[in-house]
Amino acid sequence: MTTEYKVHGDVAVITMTHPPVNGLDHTTRQGITDGLDKAQADAAVKSIVITGAGKAFSGGADIKEFGSSKALAEPNLFSVIAALENSPKPVIAAIHSVVMGGGLELALGCHYRIAAPGCSVALPEVKLGLIPGAGGTQRLPRVLGAETALNMIVSGEPVKSELLAQIPGQKLFDKMAASAETLAQEAMAFAQAVSGTRPLPLVRNLPCKHPNGDAYFQFARNMVKGMAKNFPAPLKGVDAVEAATNKKFDDGMAVEHELFTALMLSPESRALRHIFIAERAASKIPDVPEDTPKREIKSIAVIGAGTMGGGISMNFLNVGIPVMILEVKQEALDKGIATIRKNYEAQVKKGKLKQDKYEQRMSLLSTTLSYDDLRDADMVIEAVFEEMGVKEKVFKELDRVMKPGAILASNTSTLDMNKIAGFTKRPQDVIGTHFFSPANVMKLLEVVRAKKTAKDVLATVMALGKKIKKTAVVSGVCDGFIGNRMIEQYSRQAGFLLEEGCTPAQIDKAIETFGFAMGPFRMGDLAGNDISWAIRKRRYIEKPDVKYSKTADLLCEMGRYGQKTGAGWYDYLPGKRDAIPSPLVEGMIEKHRKDMGVTPRKISDEEIVQRLLYAMVNEAARILEEGIASKASDIDMVYLTGYGFPVYRGGPMLYADQVGLFNVVQSMKRFAKNPLDDAKFWQPAPLLAKLAAEGKTFN
Repeated sequence: MTTEYKVHGDVAVITMTHPPVNGLDHTTRQGITDGLDKAQADAAVKSIVITGAGKAFSGGADIKEFGSSKALAEPNLFSVIAALENSPKPVIAAIHSVVMGGGLELALGCHYRIAAPGCSVALPEVKLGLIPGAGGTQRLPRVLGAETALNMIVSGEPVKSELLAQIPGQKLFDKMAASAETLAQEAMAFAQAVSGTRPLPLVRNLPCKHPNGDAYFQFARNMVKGMAKNFPAPLKGVDAVEAATNKKFDDGMAVEHELFTALMLSPESRALRHIFIAERAASKIPDVPEDTPKREIKSIAVIGAGTMGGGISMNFLNVGIPVMILEVKQEALDKGIATIRKNYEAQVKKGKLKQDKYEQRMSLLSTTLSYDDLRDADMVIEAVFEEMGVKEKVFKELDRVMKPGAILASNTSTLDMNKIAGFTKRPQDVIGTHFFSPANVMKLLEVVRAKKTAKDVLATVMALGKKIKKTAVVSGVCDGFIGNRMIEQYSRQAGFLLEEGCTPAQIDKAIETFGFAMGPFRMGDLAGNDISWAIRKRRYIEKPDVKYSKTADLLCEMGRYGQKTGAGWYDYLPGKRDAIPSPLVEGMIEKHRKDMGVTPRKISDEEIVQRLLYAMVNEAARILEEGIASKASDIDMVYLTGYGFPVYRGGPMLYADQVGLFNVVQSMKRFAKNPLDDAKFWQPAPLLAKLAAEGKTFN
């Protein structure tokens, strides 16, 4: 059971008992209405209190029911709220800790509300591409006023109960309890005090007007339009709240329902709901139970004080874990520590970090030039040059000095973790932790599971990823893991498009219009074109049959490595990052085409986007087939949190699902006929071909 019913004297108490946040699934909704029926049938009961056990009143809808028929099964949330409103005996919501979404709508259906201080109050549906759908847009403006309610609805951000209680004329809370500890007793006393009140107050009957409605809502639309960009829900929230101010309650509810239903079917909402579930699913590993014991991590060692090493270190300092950084030269150490200081000082200057917190974090940081000083660390992460010979020397040293049970991690972005683990006599303790640059900012952490990585090591690193506020996604071992293996195909297609007639700026603009943070050529200039050049040189030896465009090699032979050299695919002015199209580069590409005997053709933005994205999707299908990723949603999380894929499209796999896998395969067959492209690559991966033929999807 997910509800509990008890009678205390003449007060019935219905308690939601559905951890962790008392989600309003079908069983809980049924339990509430059953409790109401019992209370109505008991002549001794004069009033009813509804509350939540544990750490929430209610967090709202149960995510397991999102988009399913169960969410609408009777009693649905509308029916439960109607039962509360129609109760002949007063119903009091005793609110504490968290009251959000459907939980707040439930409370607004009660006759009275008493709240504990410190309670987070929100209608966060906008974060799922929706608006409140059970009366939130109609009832909240009636108790808080249109402006406060609209701010909460379009932002989705929580507000503390004590702040809302201070709003002049607010009717959300009839009483504030002295504390969370006294809430239950105060709620029952309040219930007894109002037991004889008739008629019972209903939020729906309260007036809702705005003195300057037309002007205010036009102003609100202009503000929201600028902030919402590709998301329709915030603007629909303005429409719904406006309806609350100029229509009768039932007519306003009809507007809310129509808007909610349209949003529920929108690709943006589907994407945001997918991300919400996918983020939580990423931490679930099929063969590693959630109760797997974890190793204690009280201290971290980091090898390398460069950009990556410094950024990685900051993640742990931020959560109070001591870090010791090792470098081979004092000069490199000093430079690395200075960069960390500079990063923190910039946060202090912007008011994002208090001075005492900055000093506390720096006090947790120590340095050394000797591997022997690392012996007591619980985990070590190497962030040295991406070359197997260098990694081998580091891991042999770590194997020599680190204590038994210490976790040995590599920040490699492409190299074979099984081979790296083989440099030690403890391969069960070795794992990949691929941070993304800048490591103290980017959310993604690819956790690379080697063949012999112990389950408790994997469970420990996943939990540690959560502690340092990363989205940790497990990858198996292959060249490039999930993200870089896919981006290589994306980059190959970008190169072929140059040879066929595009400019770097045209390709970048097309993919940025689609929604990417930056296109492949701006991204290359930012990361350093020499890095991908080194990888390609390795590819030419390892995979001589794989076709590549030579344009990127020619660019690097010109010494144009990107922003760090002031010139890459684009020109850059000193001290600025604006990408300026380069006549020199365009001339190089034109000469290369002539040398190849290629006559350039006009290429549409649609073809550019399809070739770049479908190349990734096809490679992702192979990654799934090989078990490198355990589920399609993990691949989406990698691209959303590490590669700038547009959030409102939900990731490459969900995007392909929404286009239709049959349509993806048909386009790929067309690309395979292009003599300048890689016909072999465009053969659909078996998994993609199978799903397309069966009319199925990745997710």
